[in-house]
Amino acid sequence: MDPEPRLEALLTTPPSIPGLSDPDSERADVALAAAGDQTAFERLYRQHAPRVHSLVRRMVADQGDPDELTQDVFVRAWQRLETFRGEAAFGTWLHRLAVNLVLNWQKAAAKGRHRFDDAADVDAKPARRATPEHAMDLEGAIAALPPGARQVFVLHDVDGFRHEEIAAQLGVTTGTTKAQLHRARMLLRGLLER
Repeated sequence: MDPEPRLEALLTTPPSIPGLSDPDSERADVALAAAGDQTAFERLYRQHAPRVHSLVRRMVADQGDPDELTQDVFVRAWQRLETFRGEAAFGTWLHRLAVNLVLNWQKAAAKGRHRFDDAADVDAKPARRATPEHAMDLEGAIAALPPGARQVFVLHDVDGFRHEEIAAQLGVTTGTTKAQLHRARMLLRGLLER
């Protein structure tokens, strides 16, 4: 597959509605793509790019380039497609791949930064005052959350993962995920009330 960015065109294509795609057709495309069929992989890419991009954008907020990271997810998927065993839906496998890639990217980025109290970081970012036209800027508020709280919030409240699943993905305890979720909700409430 040509790794050159085509994400802009794909994001303007209407996203597929989960549950309405033909599972047999998707399985066939996965099998063809695993055998090297670039056209089949492009169909998978078009079907799943909007959801993966949305997930990546929410997880990295303003810390990275979601277009580039989404492209990296699909390059990695192309390279590792033969590891897909079909025990879960392809979209589930791809979602897990995206989460792992973003978490690894964040760990690598954090090694270059000094550790600091991320609660102070949220307070340092001025929130936009609500106006009648923009009563709630949820995306902006999510982006302002500290990375740990944002990750747990997106995985739990947006994507619907359980605390046990999030803990396994992030390599922390369920108590930590529950605390981070509570923290994220409290911070969001404060940011959205400003």
